[in-house]
Amino acid sequence: MQFDPHQLTALTAVLRRGSFEAAASDLGVTPSAISQRIKALEDRVGGALVLRGSPCTGTPAGTRLVKHAENVALLEAHVSRELALENTTGPARLKIAVNADSLATWLIRALTEVEDVLFDLVIDDQDHSAQWLRRGEVSLAITAHEKPAAGCDAWPLGALRYVPTASPAFKKRWFQEQVDPTSLARAPCLTFDAKDMLQRRWIDQMFGVHLSPPVHYLPSTQAFIDAARLGLGWGMNPEQLVTAHLETETLVPLIADAPLDVPLSLQVSRIMAPTLAPLIRAVRSAAAEELVQI
Repeated sequence: MQFDPHQLTALTAVLRRGSFEAAASDLGVTPSAISQRIKALEDRVGGALVLRGSPCTGTPAGTRLVKHAENVALLEAHVSRELALENTTGPARLKIAVNADSLATWLIRALTEVEDVLFDLVIDDQDHSAQWLRRGEVSLAITAHEKPAAGCDAWPLGALRYVPTASPAFKKRWFQEQVDPTSLARAPCLTFDAKDMLQRRWIDQMFGVHLSPPVHYLPSTQAFIDAARLGLGWGMNPEQLVTAHLETETLVPLIADAPLDVPLSLQVSRIMAPTLAPLIRAVRSAAAEELVQI
């Protein structure tokens, strides 16, 4: 089945911008024209592609078609470069699943080395980011899983090192005698979201016990550091981001020389890997320099 490129462009714009009106503004047409194109595409595939709401979201079929359109644009841009043809459609768009801490520490450097691509980053825990590949919603993911998803290639990148950190006052208050399962079960800890298991993994690694300490949820890498520094709780922070705080002792480790190393892998849709080769090289190079090689 061949798809009308104008219909795919309309669908992509609606799901990216969240409304028919915003999509129409971006494409320089009327909302009615957008609606007609979406309806024609839905009639062609025999099902709904857009869940009308505020914002509009995609059905599984709609999300998959947007991914197809982005892949086609990337492939066409790749061929144009190889044949030294003028690319009249502008930069292609690439959707990537990545954990927040990789984005905050080392990944941006790799993205800046790739030209003619507009990145659409979705943030998810490294233990769950591969699911975006399995659902066909992204072409590339930074993940904790070494085994590649179906239809994907995988490369080990190294490990992101985390340090259990807290403010000196917090540590003195909650861990006066020592850091042990009893004190850890009482002391409030910081957690990025419900998927974040790093604090519990560190406790398990250090003491071999499964605890459920009191939790503050803070879905922000910078807020995580600020909250630890200001004494809201203790948490696992990327070593790269807290080195200066550890040197000035605005943050202190709960236990010295007791990091948690989280191995990361790069997974890429196999069919898109040749087209994404420059980005794959850039990601692997940045990881080799920035991550702990274990």
